[in-house]
This record gives sequence, C-alpha cells and structure tokens, in this order.
Amino acid sequence: MILRRHILAAPALLAPGAARAQGAWPDRPVRIVVPTAGGAGTADTLSRIMAQELERRLGQRVLIENRPGANGNVGAAHVARSAPDGYTFLWGWAGTLATNVTLYADLPFDPVRDFEPVVLVGNVPNILVVNKDLGPRTLAEFTAFARANPGRINFGSTGNGSSMHLAGELYRQMTGTDMQHVPYSGPAAAVTDLLSGRIQAMFNLVTGALPQVQSGSVVPVAVLADARVPQLPEVPTAAEAGLQGLAFGTWFMVMAPKGTPEPVLARLNALANEVIADPAAAARLQAAGMAPLGGTRARAAAFLADEIALHRRIVRASGARID
Repeated sequence: MILRRHILAAPALLAPGAARAQGAWPDRPVRIVVPTAGGAGTADTLSRIMAQELERRLGQRVLIENRPGANGNVGAAHVARSAPDGYTFLWGWAGTLATNVTLYADLPFDPVRDFEPVVLVGNVPNILVVNKDLGPRTLAEFTAFARANPGRINFGSTGNGSSMHLAGELYRQMTGTDMQHVPYSGPAAAVTDLLSGRIQAMFNLVTGALPQVQSGSVVPVAVLADARVPQLPEVPTAAEAGLQGLAFGTWFMVMAPKGTPEPVLARLNALANEVIADPAAAARLQAAGMAPLGGTRARAAAFLADEIALHRRIVRASGARID
C-alpha cells in the first residue's frame, strides 16, 4: 500500500484556487480529461455515463474533454500539469496508469507522484475467445491444444502493451504455452482475422467480443475475471475453468493532479460511490460492459500500486517496449 503524509495548511496560506475549491466547490464547470478520441469505444462511453451521473449530483456541468495520443500519455500528462484546484480530473485506465510505466522508456508523468487517486470506478474484463473451427471448447482443452501444438496458435491484439496483449501474455506465462502475439492497429482487423482463421485466438475485452459470441461466430472459452459477467452468464471464469489467478481487464480510475484539496477529493469520492451504489446508474455502467467497484481513496491507491507491479512483471517478461 502506498502511504502518503498529508500536511494541513491554514486557510490563509492556501493558494487562491485551492481556497476557492475548499469553499464553494464547485462554483463552475468541472472537466474530466479522457485521453482517447471522442466516441472511441468503451473508455469514452463509460466516462460520459459517469460525467452525466456526477453532474446531477454536483449541480454543475461536468464536461468531457478528449485529449488522445500516445496510448493515453498526452491526456494524462496534461492533467498532471494542470492546476490542482479541483476543476480538472483524469479518466485514467489500466494501460495509461499501470502498463505505460514499464512500456515507455520516457513517460511524461508518474501515476503515483503526479496524481491523487479519487476513486476506482470499475473494471471491464478480458475474455478468451477462439476460432470456432479450431476445436477447443473449454479452457482445459485450449491449454492442452496449445501445449500439444507449440507455436501454432497466434493470438491477436490491438498492439504491444494493450490489454489484449498483456492478458494473452499473462495466460502464456501462467501455462507455459508457446503462442505467437500478432499486434493489429485496431480491434476490427483482429476480429476479421480471427473469424477467418488467420489468427486462432483473442483475449478481447468482453465489450468487444460480445457481438461475435452472441452470433456464434467465435467460441467463448473463459472470462478473465473474479466473477461471471452479466452479459455472458453462461461463460465460466478462468478460475471456474481450472486456472486460478488468471484475471485481467481494463479498469478505470478517476485521478486528480497532486495537491488537489482533500475536501474536494473526499466529496468527489463520495459522489462517485453514490453513483456506483445507485441501481439505475450502476445498470448504465454494466450495460456498457463495466463491473462497478468503488471504494475509498486508500483502496484506489493500494490497487494502483498492485497493478503497476503486476503490469511491470508481465511487460518485462513479454519484452514489449516503446522508446
């Protein structure tokens, strides 16, 4: 767990922006920076649901500002440099906050040093799906097939260091199987090749794999999560299928620039947890593929530290690197 010392300053010594944030916060619109393009999949969709729900509770506009680039690094670096006045936050996720720490040789921010965790919002798990003509229908059958055919299985992803890549690497490392990673520039091309048999497997996000699973175009083998997902209740978890510890997904966390006043952080954490506890709001998040989590700021900080360590181990073992 990450431990931090918080120094309480007298109100007269606070910077004007911090003093205003501690008083009538928020007295103007709040920005949440999403480091991906607008309309670009799950991250953007979930951020807009959360922004709408927070706006209802804050009584101020909550604006989404898309700042894509460098696997989320552009938007995250912008927030890290922003004034810690309670009006700029980051909609961060596993890749930007955990994977990139090891994947990039020169990261323009430090997720622990430069940010305050606000809340762990939720997780979108990965799911192992295979070409329907490959043969295996269960995780045990797939692992046996992979071991009996070293180098034959190619698994696709959206690029080095992506959730799909690292989920596959974690599986490969845990099972000792010899599979080849094939990176694509986007999920559509990878899915096309999976359906045609050019690649044999994907560790896709549940949200991305859902249409193919529901149409019967691919075989869903196992969900990489602690519990079954409501969208595919018939698909077992990896643990249920016999492989304990194989859990991986893209989690989302709201972060604030380091130095943001504690009362602001505490209130936003409380309101985010209200959203997650609200059945109607939680249903909106779940419909978009997320398993809501929530919890304290301390939980978010401890979770982030654990995930950075996990992603460091997987990335280093995979040999992936972006200079």
